[in-house]
Amino acid sequence: GGVGTEGFLDMEGALTARDRVGIQDFVLLDETTEAAFLTNLRKRFCNDLIYTYVGTLLVSVNPYKELDIFNKKQMELYMGVNFFELPPHIYALADNAYHTMLTEFNNHFILISGESGAGKTEASKKILQYYAVSCPSTTLLNTVRDKMLKSNPVLEAFGNAKTLKNDNSSRFGKYMDIEFDSEGDAVGGHILNYLLEKSRVVHQNHGERNFHIFYQLVEGGEDSLVQQLGLERDCQHYNYLTQGQCAIVSSINDKNDWKTVRNALQVINNIYSVQHLFEIIASVLHLGNIRFDSDSKGHALLNNKAELRWLLGVDAYTLQEGLTYRKIEANKDEVLSPFTIDHAIYARDALAKAIYGQTFTWLVNRINESMENKDPSKKTVIGLLDIYGFEVFYVNSFEQFCINYCNEKLQQLFIQLTLKAEQEEYEAEDIEWEPVQFFNNKIICDLIEEKHRGIISILDEECLRPGEATDLTFLERLEDKMGNHPHFVTHKLADKTTRKTLERGDFRLLHYAGEVTYCVVGFLDKNNDLLYRNIKDLMCQSKNAIVRECFSTMDPDSRRRPETVVTQFKSSLLKLTEILMAKEAWYIRCLKSNESKQPGQFDEALIRHQVKYLGLMEHLRVRRAGFAYRRKYEVFLKRYKPLCPATWPHWRGVPADGVEVLVQHLGYLPNEYKMGRTKIFIRHPRTLYATEDAYERCKHELGESKSTVIKIETCWRGVQARKERERRAWAVKVIKKFIKGYMTRGQAKSTDNSEYLAFVRQSYLNRLKGNLPKNVLDKTTWLSPPAVLTETSEILRKLHYRLMVRKYVRGLTPQKKAQLQQKLVTSSMFRDKKDSYPQSVSQPFVDTRINEQDINIRVIQMIRNEHIKYSVPVIKYDRNGFKPRPRQFILTQTAAYMIEEAKIKQRVLYTSLKGISVSNLTDGMIILHITCEDPKQKGDLVIQCDHLFEFLTKLSVIAKKQNAVNVVKGSIKFEFQPGKEGSVDFSTGQEPMVYKANNGHLMVVRWVLKKRLFMF
Repeated sequence: GGVGTEGFLDMEGALTARDRVGIQDFVLLDETTEAAFLTNLRKRFCNDLIYTYVGTLLVSVNPYKELDIFNKKQMELYMGVNFFELPPHIYALADNAYHTMLTEFNNHFILISGESGAGKTEASKKILQYYAVSCPSTTLLNTVRDKMLKSNPVLEAFGNAKTLKNDNSSRFGKYMDIEFDSEGDAVGGHILNYLLEKSRVVHQNHGERNFHIFYQLVEGGEDSLVQQLGLERDCQHYNYLTQGQCAIVSSINDKNDWKTVRNALQVINNIYSVQHLFEIIASVLHLGNIRFDSDSKGHALLNNKAELRWLLGVDAYTLQEGLTYRKIEANKDEVLSPFTIDHAIYARDALAKAIYGQTFTWLVNRINESMENKDPSKKTVIGLLDIYGFEVFYVNSFEQFCINYCNEKLQQLFIQLTLKAEQEEYEAEDIEWEPVQFFNNKIICDLIEEKHRGIISILDEECLRPGEATDLTFLERLEDKMGNHPHFVTHKLADKTTRKTLERGDFRLLHYAGEVTYCVVGFLDKNNDLLYRNIKDLMCQSKNAIVRECFSTMDPDSRRRPETVVTQFKSSLLKLTEILMAKEAWYIRCLKSNESKQPGQFDEALIRHQVKYLGLMEHLRVRRAGFAYRRKYEVFLKRYKPLCPATWPHWRGVPADGVEVLVQHLGYLPNEYKMGRTKIFIRHPRTLYATEDAYERCKHELGESKSTVIKIETCWRGVQARKERERRAWAVKVIKKFIKGYMTRGQAKSTDNSEYLAFVRQSYLNRLKGNLPKNVLDKTTWLSPPAVLTETSEILRKLHYRLMVRKYVRGLTPQKKAQLQQKLVTSSMFRDKKDSYPQSVSQPFVDTRINEQDINIRVIQMIRNEHIKYSVPVIKYDRNGFKPRPRQFILTQTAAYMIEEAKIKQRVLYTSLKGISVSNLTDGMIILHITCEDPKQKGDLVIQCDHLFEFLTKLSVIAKKQNAVNVVKGSIKFEFQPGKEGSVDFSTGQEPMVYKANNGHLMVVRWVLKKRLFMF
């Protein structure tokens, strides 16, 4: 093992063996060259020394074999030991993060980074195991500790899979906060998960597997369970498990892993939930075996309905319908549109991905609930970030794009927190040093995420825009926008040499870690990640409690399009960055020793590449140029003042002067420290540890002195007695003043009552603080003030209502704001004019009443260039005879269209729309008055619309005709041809009717609304 080879020498003692086993800290290298760095790394690797420091950063090289350096004896060895006292180890970093957190009572995180297969997940597990052993032991801690440890195999089973580069690759990102109380006990935990690779459920590349849990259940599940779930004990039987053609792998023991996972699932604390979990895994496998045939019209038909009975406790016929038909709503009717085979396969796979993705989120939430800390007192946390490493495969798709974007963001964070912060602190403290040049990858992050111009924005625009958007049109948009970017190239943009290495459907990004070529096929589908509404509704009726809960929270009734996958991921990364920026950082850089996962092989070219993109050389140059330790003068002096007679027990002067006196007394050499503006900087760790050891000895000497004990006791008793005397004198004084103030409270302010009146004011304000109105409509709960505060209370009341209004306005989403703006337009046109207006106020407007797919394709092609803004079903009344005809009414940017199936019956330019008339009653009749320059031209339109207020608001805004709407009492005249007039009469009655009256007019009868009180 690594520690055994180096013995237990401290860092300086270990330097004698540097020619043989290398140096423990790269900062102590004679030369800071890349060659010297790699040579040192190779020496240590060849002696099974996989850990090396760069200051406090830990470099870990994956040995691809078991080493005897992770047992309990090793853990005990590193507990409470200064960072550089023992050979480098992950336990040393974990222990120092823990003790720094306890000493300084602040939050920390450990960022574990590196390529896929470099050992990040193992490093995370080692840290958790160390805290489980090293932290104080209580009943609560043991429970939390067990749940943290058990959460690991569960999340690995459901979130990890074999890839080409790693047999246990994390296919999701995980950030775990471990919460500690002031005593250092672990009292809770919380996990955030990021972007599970759901596409792996339905497709695996050659040489890769689906998530571990599927194989574990089939291979290791108990016979009774497998039979109960309708499974066969043969992975080759399942379509979702065989696409990578490596279901069985010699290096993975699925049967043993099943036992571990089965035991670890106790973390859920509910045997019924565990059973439901297994049912879901089995259902996904059954779902993958559903196949489709084609009928004579090319429509999809199920050819193996037997699989349906195992699926999630839902009605088999309804599920069959959901997988072969799409449900379309039109005019409040539901129409079933048959799928082709391709559409049916898409619907099946989308359901499988949705079920698995939602279940994984549910599982993380249950684990969080089991680890939740119920104690509200302040806690400190250590966060562990184990997130997918940089990935380059033979074919790189949407998942690799997201993963590598994440790594770009983490590299940017590393730059900000380490390199930039280091330089900026030195400059701020006026400490002289030579700036280190480093590559700032902001240019790549901007290329990917910049608002309106980045790849993510363009991808979302393509996913959301109407029309025939495809993966290739997305690529064309990228080429238009990114054509001159130095980190972006495609087949079209490349020179002749580069073009030979790119397919026409590829784009290549020059990441900080190197070039990656992405195939755009599937980008739009994976980013949309859409599931048909009728399938969502069906899942909400499942007998499986987990599925029912998951899909009910998806809000199936919401008409708003869900955020795209990449936008959700970008938002979650932004939140993660904010979480990390608020904590103290520790780093572990994991390196792969070789691509073939063989022990003892050190691939220098591969490691050189990783050292470069992980920024290790820049970090080394920064640490070499700088100082290992820095603290505020006040903090340093407070801790170490007992070491110098001149500073103990109290230093009366400026803290910086006290620190200077202290370090002179300790014998610091001029090159061992620098005095900054607010901090002392100590160059070498050994200087600090010598000081710390002297401090420990001094504490023991002071504590063992009898005179010191007596002196402390005497001082303590004196302090307590003086405090008690002062407290009683103060109490007598306050009581006297209170009584006198109460007796003179009605008089003008004086020395006698000023404090009492202040008490009255404070008491009122405190009571008011707990009883403030909660919303802008609450006008009654304001507390009555005492007489002395009447004017103040009124000012505060007005301020508070203004603040509530401001918060309400600021809390409006863009959609809600747009809705209110439209409602304001409606109010200006119809309030106090039309009887049915008050009922419409609470009804939200929608973007359109007819989906684009429900409009005939020929119509869409004819008016596409005008951009459809709104569509609504209407009843149009013929000009001769007033016969009702159902029609679609479409508003575009420039004109309104009356549509009958595939025909445009009338086009009304907004410039020719001279007026709009409606009655003052509750009917939905609308007369559009049109300017006719040609006698043959069609005249005014008479239509009836169930969504009158929404329709006319949209029309008036789009056509800018708000002043053209007239609310008429009595009859409305119209011209059905130039010079030929007609009339619409209105009356009230018991039943609503529309008919042609004897006088040839159109008669509209509406019932009378009973008077109600409406609150706005």
